[in-house]
Amino acid sequence: MQTPHINSWTRTISFGLLCLLLARAGYADAPLEGVKPAQWRVIWTSNPATTATISWSTAQPGSSHAVEFRKRGDDSTQGVRAAESGRVTGGPHEFYYHHARLTDLQPATAYEVRMVSDNERSPLFYFVTAPAEDRPFSLMHGGDSRSDRKERRRMNEFMENLVARSLKNDDPADDILALAHGGDFIANGTNSEQWSEWLSDHELTTAADGRLLPIIPARGNHDIGPAFNQIFGFPEDDLNYYAINITPQVRFITLNSETSTAGDQALWLERELAQSRLTSRWIVPQYHRPAFPAVKLPGGALLTWVPLFEKYNVDLVCESDGHNIKRTVPIRNNKPDETGVVYIGEGGLGVSQRTPKPDRWFLQEPGMADKGSHVFVLTFTKDKLIGQCVLPTGDVRDRFTRNVR
Repeated sequence: MQTPHINSWTRTISFGLLCLLLARAGYADAPLEGVKPAQWRVIWTSNPATTATISWSTAQPGSSHAVEFRKRGDDSTQGVRAAESGRVTGGPHEFYYHHARLTDLQPATAYEVRMVSDNERSPLFYFVTAPAEDRPFSLMHGGDSRSDRKERRRMNEFMENLVARSLKNDDPADDILALAHGGDFIANGTNSEQWSEWLSDHELTTAADGRLLPIIPARGNHDIGPAFNQIFGFPEDDLNYYAINITPQVRFITLNSETSTAGDQALWLERELAQSRLTSRWIVPQYHRPAFPAVKLPGGALLTWVPLFEKYNVDLVCESDGHNIKRTVPIRNNKPDETGVVYIGEGGLGVSQRTPKPDRWFLQEPGMADKGSHVFVLTFTKDKLIGQCVLPTGDVRDRFTRNVR
């Protein structure tokens, strides 16, 4: 099958990639031992222009954990933020999470961070807050990183390469700000050893210069148990649905298909969509179980969320769970309609792929279905939302455009 090739900033080049991997060696596969900080991550679940959660893990509990931070290269802005800590529950594998919540940050600003546990210090990293101005940018979306660890690591290295190459371009639309993960991080959410492996593998998304890739997490059906909230810094009983503005005109909504899709969550979603449609150019929800699946039966979103998506004209929906590639036709009232909503997915960040069922009506031309490890790169401009399904070879399996409503 012939596939179009992605533009220059996403082409893989063997020698260049090798150099990047060697340069990044200090930021990947850090040993989890004692109170040495490891498994570093930045989490966006609140306003990413001004807030971020800086997280890491240690093998032992330690007694004092904090993040040192400053504007990149500016000694005068040094700050320290204490972390909330606890043991990750689930099985005999013992390790501890630490979350330092940074607030009152400046938008579109690089901040250097160093994690400190007792007398042990991490390498120096940095992350970039989301912009407060209305400008183009890109976002990666994928899901289902469980099961095949070798493939997951390959995809993490590939995503790091995508981000690194995007930064070399002058076009701000190519700037990849974060990864939205649609759930099923691991195979068994009550297995602390699997969580620890996932977190160590996530270090591979760190750039050669120490830039951390923020993650916007959704809960999947395999992410059962309390460890999900512990890993990503949610309150103990949080139900994991929330919304953030990535820029002033792009509202990104994360839903939880692993609890009731009706009731309080549906009421919250309608309030959220009603307000967002008044203030946002682009509205994109993500969740795990698909409403229009390419393999499985529909999840609860079909009856409870899809009518709201259509009522408030969301622009794109990101799904996971199916272990395949899909893009539906625009859908309204359960039939093709150019004014309708497009659904993409369904998870290719490491899981073994299934063969989709392309005879389903919503996958017919101009929709599509295939299988293969992949990540979607979504580019938001003032008049278009451009999506590319990118394979780890650097080829684009699918490309689509949604015009502003």
